[in-house]
Amino acid sequence: MITDSPRVVGTASADVLVLEDKQLVARDVALLRLRRPDGARLPDWTPGAHIDLVLPDGSTRQYSLCGDPRDAFEYRIAVLREAAGGGGSRFVHDTLQPGDEVRFGGPRNNFRLTPADRYLFIAGGIGITPIIPMLRAAAALGAEWRLLYCGRGVDGMAFADELADAGAGVRLHDSAVRGRADLAEWIGEFRADTKLYACGPEELIGAIRETTSSWRRGWVRFERFTATAPTLPARSTAFEIEVDGTARRVRVEPGVPVATALRGAGFDILTSCSRGVCGTCETRILAGEPDHRDSILDDDERADSTTFFPCVSRARSDLLTLAL
Repeated sequence: MITDSPRVVGTASADVLVLEDKQLVARDVALLRLRRPDGARLPDWTPGAHIDLVLPDGSTRQYSLCGDPRDAFEYRIAVLREAAGGGGSRFVHDTLQPGDEVRFGGPRNNFRLTPADRYLFIAGGIGITPIIPMLRAAAALGAEWRLLYCGRGVDGMAFADELADAGAGVRLHDSAVRGRADLAEWIGEFRADTKLYACGPEELIGAIRETTSSWRRGWVRFERFTATAPTLPARSTAFEIEVDGTARRVRVEPGVPVATALRGAGFDILTSCSRGVCGTCETRILAGEPDHRDSILDDDERADSTTFFPCVSRARSDLLTLAL
């Protein structure tokens, strides 16, 4: 059957975007321009935000927005083709075509840019995507900034050409030619007027964390591609979740995610990554001691213990009270 109707991929529970354009902007990196089918305004977002693309099998993938937050009618994302991945990037590269409609969720921001007089930005590979809008925001604020952009081969580094023209504040580092970047030399000593934002593979994040271990808490923020390696939970016995305003308690058995237990009890919990990296399932803690197991919160936010991600986090106390 021949039809002029656009193909729709994803599930009916999410909002819809249409793919306006897809182009290769680096080796294995596709830039997607997305709009609403009716041309209506899109939800606002801030630098560091991401959206979820809902795939035909109902699974989701998170992609950082790399366009201009002032453009209320278009989202831009860059997708790296990962041959050994779960298939989401291959679908985007090989199957998704201009004119197709795709379901999405968000935007959400777990990597917000906070005020500073000076910024250091470090990106590894496709980790440049959330950094691009941050550079524009820093420049608009009149803040001083520098960028270290690392990749294996300049031909695989998205936006390298335009960043190379951005001035002396940008250093493109081809690790295939020059080896590992000297992070300590580039970062320098801690300065109270400087905040550092980094996104990239876990090896890079670990090296930055070690280099900045003496920095003030909250002055270094990371966004990871994947969840940190799991450790044993703080307790191996069951605990209970009390949902605020219901007087109901839900028992969570060992090995069962809190989100799964709550859904089984009839509570509506929206999850996406189920790995503690996207923030979709964020809830509030009202009482009890959590066992934070996400890859989103920093040390100060964990100590504050007001935010909880039930897809991965658990309880240290016998009872945890949540506001859903």
